[in-house]
Amino acid sequence: MYQALVRKEVMGILEKEVGSFLDKFLTPIEKIWQPSDYLPDPSSDNFRYDLDEIQTFAREMPYDLFVTLIGDCITEEALPSYESWLMGVDGIDQEKKEVGWANWIRAWTAEENRHGDLLSKYLYLCGRVNMREVEITTQYLINDGFDLGTSMDPYRNFVYTSFQETATNISHRRVGTLAKQSGNGKLAKMCGVIAADEARHAKAYKHFVAKILEIDPSEMILAFEDMMRKKIVMPAHMMRQSGQMAGELWGHFSDAAQRCMVYTGQDYINILKDLLDEWKIEHVKGLTEKAEKAQEYLMKLPGRLQKITDRISTPDLQFQFNWVKS
Repeated sequence: MYQALVRKEVMGILEKEVGSFLDKFLTPIEKIWQPSDYLPDPSSDNFRYDLDEIQTFAREMPYDLFVTLIGDCITEEALPSYESWLMGVDGIDQEKKEVGWANWIRAWTAEENRHGDLLSKYLYLCGRVNMREVEITTQYLINDGFDLGTSMDPYRNFVYTSFQETATNISHRRVGTLAKQSGNGKLAKMCGVIAADEARHAKAYKHFVAKILEIDPSEMILAFEDMMRKKIVMPAHMMRQSGQMAGELWGHFSDAAQRCMVYTGQDYINILKDLLDEWKIEHVKGLTEKAEKAQEYLMKLPGRLQKITDRISTPDLQFQFNWVKS
């Protein structure tokens, strides 16, 4: 069991800096992009032309890439689960009147909310999606909840968000890159601006971990080790479609993302390596004996994972998702 009291004290120390975190890592609402900036305007004379362009390129997208885009949208749309989870983390007080962690969670959520909004409207317009089935999956995903393996520990949650925001950045960026290669400039821009947001958010959570390492290095290292032993699960790991049990669809979605090279097992390893470098884990000093063993485990983990990943093959058979119109 983690030392909750110590964590709350550390969160209290960092909370004094939340105002600067908001200024450094988030963008003022009046200045940041909004979904309507990238969607066709129904009142414009060019609306039908823009709509036809969206639908033409959507029909031409490879199946695996298209379902990966849909799954990314559904993941973003399950935002209520993520906000409610983070609001319950130890050291976050929703009733506090001064600027604090609750302000960060709300502001972060407000930025993230635009992502699902933009992608869901794109999917609705593209004409290739069974939106009712997508909406069923989204509702199930929020209804079923998730278990991130973090408990209410802020240290573990910040490790998780550092990893997950980086993974989300990769996924959106790759979908955008592949869309651009096929001439789908509109979708490429949408994915690009979402990916840029995710990169800023990842940078913020990495910064939080770095600050904790300065104050409470042994416990932070142990929390990092624990998360990596459990393995980082993606927030949509309970994904299902109509007629399925919770979590039954996730493997098929993950296989599709792997086949089209949007997010792979190698990306998981690369993110871990980047975090080890970002936080200078190898060089953290003043650790307890237990934390030193955790440090050693973490430094050897990429090599161990590489051997496993090199032996794994992705199924070639495509799964038929209810999301896509036949």
